[in-house]
Amino acid sequence: MIRIGLAGYGYWGPNLARAVSEAGETVVEMIADQSEAALERAGTRHPSARLTRSIPEMIADPKVDAVMIATPVHTHFDLAMAAIRAGKHVLVEKPMAETPDRARLLVDAADRRGVVLMVDHTFVYTGAVQKIASLIREGRIGDLFYYNSTRVNLGIFQRDVNVIWDLAVHDFAIMDHLFTARPAAISASAAGFIDGSPENLAHLTIFFEDGAQAHLNVNWLSPVKIRQILIGGSRQMIVYDDMLNSEKVKIYDRGAQAPTTPYADMVAYRLGDMHAPALSTKEALLTEVEEFARAITEGDAPMTDGIGGLRVVEMLAAASKSTQMRGFPVDLMTQRVAS
Repeated sequence: MIRIGLAGYGYWGPNLARAVSEAGETVVEMIADQSEAALERAGTRHPSARLTRSIPEMIADPKVDAVMIATPVHTHFDLAMAAIRAGKHVLVEKPMAETPDRARLLVDAADRRGVVLMVDHTFVYTGAVQKIASLIREGRIGDLFYYNSTRVNLGIFQRDVNVIWDLAVHDFAIMDHLFTARPAAISASAAGFIDGSPENLAHLTIFFEDGAQAHLNVNWLSPVKIRQILIGGSRQMIVYDDMLNSEKVKIYDRGAQAPTTPYADMVAYRLGDMHAPALSTKEALLTEVEEFARAITEGDAPMTDGIGGLRVVEMLAAASKSTQMRGFPVDLMTQRVAS
């Protein structure tokens, strides 16, 4: 049994603790939070777990095998590094660090210490994304042309990160999982309309090495909640609507191609059938915790490992830099070579 120490029992921590309790190979050993009220809630829901207001005390505890970090973003690096140096396996909430340099330090430290470093990119573990990934690997979709995402709602306004780091991070993680080609450059524009709050809406374009493009619309000021992704390929197209209760993923046998003869001057269209594949209904967070346990037990890299988390932070940093230049594209390939 893998004994888990949880740092932070605020917004996301209770979900992690519940998933740890429900997974077969993990148990909540300790919960650390500076808030007495949070610890009272934790004690009620997890009476067998030891409670403390000191996260360093929990990290140093010899009975804790692995640490999950669900604290504000600016604390991720220090807590994750302390846990790695203590020889603990780490699952850290997204994004894993504030800068690519710090994310890279975590990856290198975990590699030297021989511990698992995993990032909590929960959407990657949904039945919908896993089905889409399977279709792409099987060649059903063909060459990927584009990824268009609308991820908008009214709130929740974050204090320490803007809307790109809060919402676009999900699409960066999904694209990192689905696309073989890596992003070559990112252009982003953002604006903030609430005093005292970071940028609350943004539009991003991601240029991939193979010519594919992605367009992201993220917004905390939308009157409605939309979570929709369109993926276009040379063979088929996908619509993923996470707000639907059923048939979240629809595959369309539709597309267009250039004229097949020199005498044809019209684009040829293919208008085939649509079908909605069966998706796993297993909770993504439970799948993620089980993946963390598997990686620890078998010594393999998890699906959302530290290297993938580093790539996501690189994209976030490039997008942030682009917003400061009014959307001028930031070359990711140059940054990778420089690092």
